[in-house]
Amino acid sequence: MWTALGSLAAWLWLLLGQGFFWRTDVRLPAGREPGPREWPAVCVVVPARDEASVLGESLPSLLAQDYPGRAEVFLVDDGSSDGTGELARELGRRVGGLPLTVDSPGEPPDGWTGKLWAVRHGIALARARAPEYLLLTDADIAHAPDSLRRLVAAARTGGFDVVSQMARLRVESLWERLVVPAFVYFFAQLYPFRWIGRRGGRTAAAAGGCVLLRAEAAERARIPDAIRHAVIDDVALARAVKGGGGHIWLGLAERVDSVRPYPRLHDLWRMVSRSAYAQLRHNPLVLAGTVAGLALVYLVPPVALVAGLWWGGATTAAAGGGAWLVMAATYAPMLRYYRQPLWLAPLLPFTAFLYLLMTVDSAVQHYRGRGAAWKGRTYARPDALPEEG
Repeated sequence: MWTALGSLAAWLWLLLGQGFFWRTDVRLPAGREPGPREWPAVCVVVPARDEASVLGESLPSLLAQDYPGRAEVFLVDDGSSDGTGELARELGRRVGGLPLTVDSPGEPPDGWTGKLWAVRHGIALARARAPEYLLLTDADIAHAPDSLRRLVAAARTGGFDVVSQMARLRVESLWERLVVPAFVYFFAQLYPFRWIGRRGGRTAAAAGGCVLLRAEAAERARIPDAIRHAVIDDVALARAVKGGGGHIWLGLAERVDSVRPYPRLHDLWRMVSRSAYAQLRHNPLVLAGTVAGLALVYLVPPVALVAGLWWGGATTAAAGGGAWLVMAATYAPMLRYYRQPLWLAPLLPFTAFLYLLMTVDSAVQHYRGRGAAWKGRTYARPDALPEEG
């Protein structure tokens, strides 16, 4: 009974005291922003490793940006083995649009993740064009034609050093429907979007698929050198910029979409487990606390409801049912954002249990020496890296 009451109290606090994380209205303004009188120069940096399967959908959308100022695209091929660089050059010739440069930095040195090494190379190439803004976007992200215009208008109007949008992930297969909306829901619970935009607040996060970054702020925060070993690089970037006095914004996207499919549970499992233990700073005590917290908040409510009804514990059943109801109600807006049926909302405890298992598996893989593995590379924990010379 007391555990069920504790779970209900936790959900009431999450409902009202966690920055209204469950609301999905933190987005860029609808329609065309007036924008500045003179549109600043922007360089788009796209790190890409073995992305030939999705590049045909994403890269043309960047080259076709309807941007009034000067803009160009730098795609950095991070040691691909599937012809990503050659395909990018072919698309550039065939599609036209914004100028495209395709280059490769070679293998990353010790202490660097491959993506951030590619980003560093792309920023170095872009610096010769003296842009005011850098758009860091992943190779699996497709942008609407006005995406860059809206990002720059929002940055200029709001005085932001970072404007980031959480790209709408693909939701087509059964497992995508169960896992993907919950992924964004959990992220917003950890990093409430309203808190991120506060000046002087400590909460900082970004979504790596779409980050507009003021070049001056990047230099001031030493991006990406200061975060060169970060597996969760988007959150690390936001913290570095905000720690240096920058103003950041993060919201849900309307017309920025991930085209990468995750048709099987195995694909989604790898996406989550590769970085889950890094999020917990590779700390066993934090892992234990996280598992206990997930169990209390997400698993106790349905168990308490069933147990209370079975053994006649009215208070236990009422507390469990109330917590489950609040949980489902806070999840419903995210399901609507992803255009999914609301009957999925009561299944959130099952999805949370999957995430609990993914998190534990992430720790197991870490201690087996296979943690933070992605596309043929395995990254060491930061305290195992050599000191910078």
